[in-house]
Amino acid sequence: MQIILQEDIEKLGHRGDVVEVKAGYARNYLLPQKLAIEATKGNINAIERIRASMAKKTATEQAAAEKQAELLNGVTLNFTRKTGENDQMFGSVTSGDVAEGLAALKFSVDKRQVQLAEPIKALGEYPVSIKVFRDVVASIKVIVAKEE
Repeated sequence: MQIILQEDIEKLGHRGDVVEVKAGYARNYLLPQKLAIEATKGNINAIERIRASMAKKTATEQAAAEKQAELLNGVTLNFTRKTGENDQMFGSVTSGDVAEGLAALKFSVDKRQVQLAEPIKALGEYPVSIKVFRDVVASIKVIVAKEE
């Protein structure tokens, strides 16, 4: 089934792209969530007409994302976790924790933007990437320390 994306979707495409997906994925997820519309002739013509305004909107979002990435670079988040013997952590630091820590510093970052392969389960200092926009990535430092 062909659809037109209304939003950027990881591993699928960018806003305004016409992509081929399985009918169930479109019908059960993309269309109800308003992430895409069906690729009918009328919708394709409408997208062509508004493509210029979409390009302008994307450019302003790109500029804002670059500004936010510049502010995010060099940010350090500190977390304390309880530990047992041999400094084994109880629990972990997840992408949700990182997003909440950034929200406390007045950065609006969704946990899905935090690129953490797996939760941090050991004490130490870790570099974490934040995908702010399509090709804009910021790098922050996360320090996990022992709770006293």
